[in-house]
Amino acid sequence: MLQAQYCKYRLDLRFEARTSRSAMHHKDTYFIKVFDDSEPEIFGIGECALFRGLSADDRSDYELRLQRVCRDIVHVTDPEDIGMSSIAFGLETAMQDLRNGGRRVIYPGKWADGQSELVINGLVWMGSADLMMQRLQEKLNLGFRCVKIKIGAIDFDRELELLAYVRSAWNASKVELRLDANGAFSPRQALNVLDKLARYDIHSIEQPIKAGQLSAMRDICRNSPIPVALDEELIGARRYDDQARLLDAIMPQYVILKPALCGGFQASNRWISLARQRDAGWWATSAMESDIGLNAIAQWVASFNPEMPQGLGTGALYSNNIISPLRLSADRISVDPHAEWQIPDTLQWQ
Repeated sequence: MLQAQYCKYRLDLRFEARTSRSAMHHKDTYFIKVFDDSEPEIFGIGECALFRGLSADDRSDYELRLQRVCRDIVHVTDPEDIGMSSIAFGLETAMQDLRNGGRRVIYPGKWADGQSELVINGLVWMGSADLMMQRLQEKLNLGFRCVKIKIGAIDFDRELELLAYVRSAWNASKVELRLDANGAFSPRQALNVLDKLARYDIHSIEQPIKAGQLSAMRDICRNSPIPVALDEELIGARRYDDQARLLDAIMPQYVILKPALCGGFQASNRWISLARQRDAGWWATSAMESDIGLNAIAQWVASFNPEMPQGLGTGALYSNNIISPLRLSADRISVDPHAEWQIPDTLQWQ
């Protein structure tokens, strides 16, 4: 008979991770394990990547809901029916892993076998202007040719200086610049800000204003000199009709998919289909998962054979990440076919 257990795990960041919303020193996550009680040593594992303060799943009874899912696992036929993105994401991963023999293979293919790589962007977290400059230079020295910079938390003129520095040395054909505002700007100031940013050949900007302001966001998408990507805006819209209505209301140029936040893999597949129907592009990013969640997202992304750089380098953020075969090399993420997963025996499954 199918069984399920979960455990809570605190991921410790190597540095303070700042956005325009908050600063983080650690991130709590949950793992879920499914197995048949006749062969408990063979199990699938997924990450229920709850993101406090951002996810629609951030509620006081979250752990009780997860307990209930584990208790009633034999009756779960569709993880989407649970109604919580992070749990659906973790359960989809764990169940598919178990179906594939408990080898952490979620979407079989060349990437999962270590025969191909995914191009990723470098991420420059917020900090002082000098620290951001240092981090940016480190990414460029490592060979990243697509860099995402979080903006909106320090003096705007210093952020423009940072972008000017990049463009003084590398044009857009050499280094692609993506910006992530995390809703930092007001609707009134957004277009003026975007006009100033556009001087630096910006590929796209994520979430220039806070989510939930549909009319203002549509106006920005229509008039912005920089293509606009929706990120936080997608959170909570899990069903087809809701997703379609949101895209029709805003008409963005891109959508950014975090499966743990925007409905899980099935919902993310719908986002891609709906975006393509509206001539919008997409790419995926992690929601600061451990390598368990990151591995699942990377395998899913690889199944689409994407050409655009993905946002999948966050496993290196943590000092106590799960030891895995995932490898970062310059601007590529891949699997080392000779390395093994090491799921800690100390995890306290419930």
